[in-house]
Amino acid sequence: MPVEATGRSAELTVVLPTYNERANVPLIVEALRRALAGVDWEVVFVDDNSPDGTAAAARAIAATDPRVRVIRRVGRRGLAGACIEGMLSSSAPFVAVMDADLQHDETLLPRMLAALRGGDADLAVASRKAEGGAIGEGLSRTRAAGSNLANALAQKLLKVSLTDPMSGFFMLRRQVIDELAPRLSSQGFKILLDIVASGEGRLRIVEFPFVFRERQEGESKLDTLVTLDYLGLLVSKFFGDLVSVRFLMFSLVGASGVLVHLVALRGGMLGLGLEFNVAQTFATFVAMTTNFLLNNRLTYRDRRLTGFAMLRGLLTFYAVCSVGVLANVGVANLIYENEPVWWLAGTAGAAMGAVWNYAASSVLTWRKA
Repeated sequence: MPVEATGRSAELTVVLPTYNERANVPLIVEALRRALAGVDWEVVFVDDNSPDGTAAAARAIAATDPRVRVIRRVGRRGLAGACIEGMLSSSAPFVAVMDADLQHDETLLPRMLAALRGGDADLAVASRKAEGGAIGEGLSRTRAAGSNLANALAQKLLKVSLTDPMSGFFMLRRQVIDELAPRLSSQGFKILLDIVASGEGRLRIVEFPFVFRERQEGESKLDTLVTLDYLGLLVSKFFGDLVSVRFLMFSLVGASGVLVHLVALRGGMLGLGLEFNVAQTFATFVAMTTNFLLNNRLTYRDRRLTGFAMLRGLLTFYAVCSVGVLANVGVANLIYENEPVWWLAGTAGAAMGAVWNYAASSVLTWRKA
C-alpha cells in the first residue's frame, strides 16, 4: 500500500548497512514504521552490492514509501565505511545506526531521540552491558567472550567510559558526524568506538539498556579476522591516528609472514630435502603468498580481489615485495656504513621495505576501481 509523504523533512535518519539481507528488508522497514509512528523519519539502506538483491528489495519498497532510500556501493565494502557514507547522506538533525537483521531493538529509537532532543546529550547508545541490558541469545559463547574482551581493551587503552563500546546501535546529532568524519576510519566493524575515541571526551553520552536478539533471517557477516581489525583500530586510536588502521593491518600480516617463512624454510630443508638456497627461495614465495591471501582477506577486504583479478594481484604482489627486499637491503646498508649499529640499520631497512610494500601494493595490487 503506498505511503503518502508528509511534506516535512525528516527529523531522524536511520542508517542500515547491509550485505545479503534481502529477506530482512521488508521486516525491518515494517518494524521501523511501528516504532517511529508520529516521528518524521527516513531509512537509508547502504548496501555493499549484495548478490542476493538486497538493494533491489529496498528499492521496491522505496517505490511506494518515500521514507526509504537506497545507496548501492559498487567497488567498496566495509561496515564502518557504509555507516559513515549513510550518515553523511542525511540532512536530518539526528542520525541513528543499527543492524538490518532485527537483532537491535528498534523500539528504543523514540527514547534515544527524546534524549537528544532535550539537548543534554550528543550521543545515545543502546548498551547490552548497562543495567537491564543483556546479550541474550544473539551471540554465541565465543563471540560473547570476544565482545567482553574487546570492551575491556577499549575501556583500558582508550579510556572510553561506555559500558558497551562494541555496540553497533546508536544515535547522534548529525553535526557530530559532520565534525568527526575526517578522522574516522572507513575500515572495520566498530564505528561507535571510533566516534567516541575521536571525540576525545567531548561528547555527552547517554546509554539505554537493551537485549540483543537472535537473528531471524540470513547469516552473520562477522568472522575471526574482525578481531585483528578491531585491535588495529585500538592501536591506531591509542597513538592518536598517527598510523592508519590499514597500514597497521598490513604490518601485522607482514610480521606473521616472518614466522611462515621460517616454518616453510625448515620444512623445505627437512621435509623436502632442499638445499638452503633453494629452500630459502621456496620459503620466500610461500610467505609472500600467505601475506597476499591474508591482506586480500583482511587489510584490503573492501577491495578484495577474486577470480582472474586475484591471480593478477598475486603476481603484482610478488613484484612489489621483490623490490621491497632491494629497498630494505639498500637502506640498511646505507645506514650501517655511516652508523655501524646493526639493530638500527636492520630496523630502518625493514621499515623502508614495509612502507614501500604498503604504498606500492595499494596502488598496483589493490588499486581502487
